[in-house]
Amino acid sequence: MGHVNAEHPNITGTQVNYYLICHRKLWLFSHNISMEHTSEAVEIGSLVHEHTYERKNKELVFDGIKIDFFDKNHGIIHEVKKSKKMEEAHFWQLKYYIYHFKKLGLSVSGKIDYPLIRRTQTVELTAEDEAQLERTLDDIVTINERELPPPVIKAKICKSCSYYELCYV
Repeated sequence: MGHVNAEHPNITGTQVNYYLICHRKLWLFSHNISMEHTSEAVEIGSLVHEHTYERKNKELVFDGIKIDFFDKNHGIIHEVKKSKKMEEAHFWQLKYYIYHFKKLGLSVSGKIDYPLIRRTQTVELTAEDEAQLERTLDDIVTINERELPPPVIKAKICKSCSYYELCYV
């Protein structure tokens, strides 16, 4: 089964997440420049995910979308995050998954699990969210088509970013 939205093929939830954090990070990631293997934060996040939900169905890939786990009994997509630090980006990543599945004719809901603080956040998708996602997906395509990456954002979050060395060293 191919992607339903021909205008935005192959856009991932990670790209939606990075779009909200940093357009430069989005561009670098989208051009297969990965620094996550050098990131301690990414490694910690992977360990949290791996050891917290060992009995669940983990990392399901469906129509190019990779989700942390899916509760098939209740139709709930779960995303596992180590902290609420980038909560808005987490919400939109999950809203994108719900939106994508809706475009495929599947009705699902979403939850973000923060196991280290023992919290779960339900995520809903509204008509306004869908319109915002369409604009976001258009912007992601535009950013990724650029010949050069967007400028460094010089933000507080840059210090913990896996791409820090590419931007500041």
